[in-house]
Amino acid sequence: MTQAIQVKTIDELAQQPEEYRTLIEKIIISHAVNELYGAQVFDEPAIAFAPTPYAKWLTCRVAMEEYGHHVRFRELGEQLGISAERMTPDAKRPLSIFEFPLANWEQFCVIKLLADLAEILQVEDLLTCTFHPLRNLARMTMPEERFHAQFGKDFCTELCATEEGRSRVQAAINQYFPLLPAFFGRAGSKNNEAYRRWGIKQRSNEDMLADYLGRARALVEDHLKLSLPSIAVAA
Repeated sequence: MTQAIQVKTIDELAQQPEEYRTLIEKIIISHAVNELYGAQVFDEPAIAFAPTPYAKWLTCRVAMEEYGHHVRFRELGEQLGISAERMTPDAKRPLSIFEFPLANWEQFCVIKLLADLAEILQVEDLLTCTFHPLRNLARMTMPEERFHAQFGKDFCTELCATEEGRSRVQAAINQYFPLLPAFFGRAGSKNNEAYRRWGIKQRSNEDMLADYLGRARALVEDHLKLSLPSIAVAA
């Protein structure tokens, strides 16, 4: 479905069709907005919930890197002529997964376990993007996203060593997991079809969601020995 196009530099982007340029702008704005908002509502507040100096140190690193992701996407956007104001939550509504009211450490660990896994899939889909500056940014971001998901896995595993911890992690999964399918967008999305047609993204929303559910089930049920809630997936 992809067009035979490879855009290797920012200067070359100006020579591409309007649809392609608009799609690139949309995805950069989305990443800039959501990386910033997630850091503000989840990662930075979680430092206060972290139970030990070691946990606080690692949580500070996560927050720093999430803010850093916003800075990288914003800088790329500004190089394309997108104003900084357009890349803020005031200009574009963040994803609904960030509306969850973070209240404790267990919830944050589950968010890192499951939401950052979802982000890994999104970044994976950009690793061969036909706009090379975005591809390069995805490749730079990926190791940090993997660290954030591993952070969630490690701390959830630690929490599940006690019955109380298992109960609290399970409660957080029950609360947060049902929000995550919306992260992948609607089935049959025209927007997603356009991204794939131009080689900006590689997979349909449906394929990515199915992959995500399989990976999430392996983490929660096979590794943590907890239950993944049943959810309704739109056809």
